[in-house]
Amino acid sequence: MKKTFKIFIVLFSVTYLCACNSSEGNQSNATDVTTNMTGQSGVVDETSKPNIVQVAVGSKDHSTLVTAVKAAGLVDALSNAGPFTVFAPTNAAFEKLPAGTVEGLLKPEKKGDLENILGYHTYVGVLKIEYMNDGQEFDMVYGGKVTITKKEDKTFVNGSEIVASIPTSNGMIHVIGDVLLPK
Repeated sequence: MKKTFKIFIVLFSVTYLCACNSSEGNQSNATDVTTNMTGQSGVVDETSKPNIVQVAVGSKDHSTLVTAVKAAGLVDALSNAGPFTVFAPTNAAFEKLPAGTVEGLLKPEKKGDLENILGYHTYVGVLKIEYMNDGQEFDMVYGGKVTITKKEDKTFVNGSEIVASIPTSNGMIHVIGDVLLPK
């Protein structure tokens, strides 16, 4: 699934670049557009609903997650059209990890491990809480499954309660109180 996600991103990028280069008109304008591109995260749009990354950046409770997404180089991927569902651990969730874990994962040589962990928090598609069923499993971007549990009116992913759900322009964020670790 991780490979499929990367292929999707590459195909999207190639398609976008080809579309820019094939536009009619002044060839120098097409060149300027492609050489000055910063990726989907660089698009400024004051009227559309914010995407997953923009919502996370605006949350004081998700600064550690945002730092991790940046360190893993996934800002553009999670800013694309999606749709994606992200189970977003809070800063307090990251603090529950053993001392030094987060700092270690943010090192450049651990980028692959960080991508895998963040990919285990990401599903390709929109998962609305009202459609989740007890015992249901979902394949995440990083080759692993998460399991949904329902207890009374609460919903859990791998035992971590979903405390809030935030729709975005490119999917859904479910706020959770734990970092999900691949099994």
